[in-house]
Amino acid sequence: MSGRSIPPLAAIRVFEAAARHLSFTRAGEELGMSQAAVSYQIKLIEERVGVPLFLRRPRGLVLTDAGERLRPILTEAFDLIAAGFGQIMADDNTLLQISVVPTFSAAWLAPRIGFFQMQHPTIGVRMVATRQVVDFLRDEVDVAIRAGRGPWPGLVQHRLFPTGFTPILAPSLLERLGPLEGPADLLDAPLLDPHDQWWPLWFAAAGVSGFDPANRPFSDMGDQHVVARAAIAGHGIAILTPVFHEEALRDGRLVQPFELVADDQHYYWLCYAESRRNVAKIRAFRDWLLAEMAAKPSPMTGFGARPEAPDGGATSA
Repeated sequence: MSGRSIPPLAAIRVFEAAARHLSFTRAGEELGMSQAAVSYQIKLIEERVGVPLFLRRPRGLVLTDAGERLRPILTEAFDLIAAGFGQIMADDNTLLQISVVPTFSAAWLAPRIGFFQMQHPTIGVRMVATRQVVDFLRDEVDVAIRAGRGPWPGLVQHRLFPTGFTPILAPSLLERLGPLEGPADLLDAPLLDPHDQWWPLWFAAAGVSGFDPANRPFSDMGDQHVVARAAIAGHGIAILTPVFHEEALRDGRLVQPFELVADDQHYYWLCYAESRRNVAKIRAFRDWLLAEMAAKPSPMTGFGARPEAPDGGATSA
């Protein structure tokens, strides 16, 4: 099957605009071109079809018979093209696809995403909880929430908050252990996922030496919200990001024995492709998420009040 024999699409577009306006000047204004550029494209298409399409009269342009026949066909064709793209863009704006790291999804975004949908009832949401770094050019994802240091070329990036971490445990375990007088007391305490890289970083930030995970059984529960469930059950002390467990901390299912929240210079980020920064649903989610973040205190400050020790006295940092 042979290819279509048509003039260049750019010249066709210029002819359609000039035919509607019967003016090279107004066609140029619509298309962001100079009058000379419009005239050149018209000459190009006339040479290609082999007949004149416009007549230059003292009172302005008029279409030839050939031009009159082409004008409604091309106008209808461009209207159909515009309608097709418009429908795709409308459909695209009805579903927001979010790639998000699992703990952020489970502990922070899932309990709040309903508020976004209440503000934007025409936008559906699909969340994919994954540790994989998505490729915005290949994957069907609108925005991603990543943990890392950045930057990532080609992406707009909004820094949300640092991945701060601190020991957290259940009150029942704290009662069994007795008062924790200082961070060094954790060296002899049961730790969940003791080989997690955050443990030595936190001990170093607290000025405690002598921590050796090699002397402890290996465990890796994966995502932070899973480790938190084990901590709530009293199975050990977890190293967690407090902001993700604020509800459990506030209602007393977990306690944060020390104010120190360390960090490893990693942050959570909202990311999306630079080429899609003006897509309505992406702007809506960005504005909502950043407003939610601005309304919260910094997660690096911890939760302030220290837990009560079993005998009623406050633990010390």
